[in-house]
Amino acid sequence: MTGTVFNIQRFCINDGPGIRTTVFLKGCPLRCEWCHNPESNKKTEELLFSSEKCISCGKCAAVCENGVHIFSESHNLLRENCVFCRKCERICPAQALNIAGEIKTADEIIKAVLSDKEFYEDSGGGLTVSGGEPFFQYEFLLEILKKAKENGLHTCIETSGFTEREKILECARFTDIFLFDYKLSDPVLHKKYTGSGNSVILGNLKALDENGYKIILRCPVIPEVNDNEEHLRGIAETANGLKNILGIEIAPYHELGISKSERLGQAKIKTFRVPEKEEIQKYIDTVKKYTSVPVKRM
Repeated sequence: MTGTVFNIQRFCINDGPGIRTTVFLKGCPLRCEWCHNPESNKKTEELLFSSEKCISCGKCAAVCENGVHIFSESHNLLRENCVFCRKCERICPAQALNIAGEIKTADEIIKAVLSDKEFYEDSGGGLTVSGGEPFFQYEFLLEILKKAKENGLHTCIETSGFTEREKILECARFTDIFLFDYKLSDPVLHKKYTGSGNSVILGNLKALDENGYKIILRCPVIPEVNDNEEHLRGIAETANGLKNILGIEIAPYHELGISKSERLGQAKIKTFRVPEKEEIQKYIDTVKKYTSVPVKRM
């Protein structure tokens, strides 16, 4: 079985316990306005172009058989013509072009992950599958998890929780910890800022907890969206209602998604104010005020 992966990142220390390899799967059903991985939204491969790196050498146009690259006063792209052959990516001397997404088998992924197994054993780490939304490629995710367990790996899934109940519970059988996003307490605001309400998400969170699966809540905090005391208290109260909660992680807004969106040729995305260090500590302290569950910054 194959799936579309947009990154395999080694030596991660913020995606679960210990040293981990994080595998990022493409595709996501949500459209969070603060998304820092816009190249993960579509399941298919995508062409990224960094105009500031381009030296207008024309080598990409020379090797492209589909007329994607057009040079006039500037380097323009007909992205709809791209078949993702990667010829332009390989020949570009300035590394201005790259393809987000690569078709891989589950065996290829496990082989890459196992190359660092000694580090997992020493640190209590393992494999984390992230996205996008990993459940967007459910069958592929399940096969990766099964093969990981066959090889004795500790496993985590980072998820928005927006998927069918039976899928999340089936994958849970092969998952040690869920890194579960908690974005907004208010269902109306959740739909406004992510494109979907949160009833399915909260239902899946409850189901995981009731079935004894370990959970870490990951909470993006966005100024003027959910940085208010009502939501921060909601994080704490949600954690207090879980029997198998291991901790809460606060993820303050950053602007890394802006340049990626530009490289994808997307319309300018909405931006938010980046919180100051003191504000971030206040978020953490506010959540701590309402819970005894461990709280830290991601």
